[in-house]
Amino acid sequence: MLFSDYQPNTFDELIDVDGTPRTAAAGLVRHLERLGIEEIEERQVAANLGIEAAGITFTVYDEGTGIDRAWPFDIVPRVISRRDWDRVDAGLVQRLVALNHFIDDVYGEQAIFDEGLVPAELIAESPGYRPECRGAHPAHNVWANICGSDLVRGEDGTIYVLEDNLRVPSGVSYMLENRQITKRVFPDLFVEQSILPVDAYPERLRRILASLSAKGADAVIVVLTPGVFNSAYFEHSFLARQMGVELVEGRDLFVDEDDIVYLRTIHGPIQVDVIYRRVDDTFLDPEVFRADSTVGTPGLMRAWRANNVAIANAPGTGVADDKAVYAYVPDMIRFYLHEEPILVNVPTYQCGIDEDRAYVLDHLEELVVKPANESGGYGIIIGPSATPDELQQCAKGIRNDPRGFVAQPVINLSVVPTLCEGVLAPRHVDLRPFSLLGAESYVTCGGLTRVARVEGSLVVNSSQGGGSKDTWVVDTDAVVTTVIPPTNSNTSNTSNTSNTSKEGDTP
Repeated sequence: MLFSDYQPNTFDELIDVDGTPRTAAAGLVRHLERLGIEEIEERQVAANLGIEAAGITFTVYDEGTGIDRAWPFDIVPRVISRRDWDRVDAGLVQRLVALNHFIDDVYGEQAIFDEGLVPAELIAESPGYRPECRGAHPAHNVWANICGSDLVRGEDGTIYVLEDNLRVPSGVSYMLENRQITKRVFPDLFVEQSILPVDAYPERLRRILASLSAKGADAVIVVLTPGVFNSAYFEHSFLARQMGVELVEGRDLFVDEDDIVYLRTIHGPIQVDVIYRRVDDTFLDPEVFRADSTVGTPGLMRAWRANNVAIANAPGTGVADDKAVYAYVPDMIRFYLHEEPILVNVPTYQCGIDEDRAYVLDHLEELVVKPANESGGYGIIIGPSATPDELQQCAKGIRNDPRGFVAQPVINLSVVPTLCEGVLAPRHVDLRPFSLLGAESYVTCGGLTRVARVEGSLVVNSSQGGGSKDTWVVDTDAVVTTVIPPTNSNTSNTSNTSNTSKEGDTP
């Protein structure tokens, strides 16, 4: 039996505590058992070849040098039931709405500071706070239109929000590519059960972006990239292509004396209405931020403040993309929405608070310590596996810059069976679903599952050696029937699902 020696020591996304498949994963587990390990390995090889042929890459930086690598993919999917996902979906929308209220408040009335719910000095000291954005009013009062939230499941099955990524969240292209690869690897399973689709994301993103302009569907939208040497350039070009819009660099745009943004073309200038920017704030406009930036466009902030162009995500959203601010999101939900949070935070100690800092320094070997404004897994210290020297350096960093660090208890992340040297072994995972907000809201059905490929490791980031999996949200309540065509008919088999859209359909 394929899973006879499979022994997870925490919550497993596919296998229940008694060793039986979870209801939503039963079809997948049975299929894996029928295939056997040799066939699974052959399909993994085929998937890897497909990734290389398609040029699906990501970039890691080592000693200042960018190295392109094939996207690391494991063919065994992570499975979540639709009943569980509906709650996550609602919780992510609730969270993004509250975060946008907060950002709008920070740059507006600052009522949450007056109520004493969030310390004003916490924001004043935030690297993501942009005083240049005070008084601005983005469309629909939404500053963060795209959010990639990192979720983890603990050993008791509880789903936690680990952090919110609001500045330039990445990874959605890999989620979409993972699905295409998995459909080729397991085509039968997409006919036999109701796996909710993810392929609507580019169109929904385009709709959200178009809603930021008074021109609506006629708006001219561009994707602004720093260029080919950026680690996420594959994603920038992928999304521009999928949405049918131009991929541009800062030099391709200019702002005229009337604060209108134009795209340079061989047929003459074209007015730009919406910019989906994948450039950090500080490089966006050399007139306002870094004067030495060559990847931005002079005058973009003037045009944005004059409401002549929409920028998603808006400048200044990084004020809420801060692990020290993250701890206050439940209070934001209660304050702005008058609701209880649907999803829970991981308990967080803020080293900028004397009492919290004292506790963290006394319990470093038990905690995960994170820089408040880093991403990609860089700078994280996992106390139980850290060396004495690493703990000593961590303590020094906290004392030198208390505001710059937070700490959390170690969460024994859930696991998913993963192909490892000829066997399926449990490996820890997290999940990054993507949420959109504008005139409407949208949450991907699942997201990008990242997997730690080293046994026992809790670090899942691809930049730190992690891999990825497709994420299936399975509707176990849907009735899937196969329609058999009449004899001698040229019509191919189709399958219909009641109550929900199947993979491959546009919801």
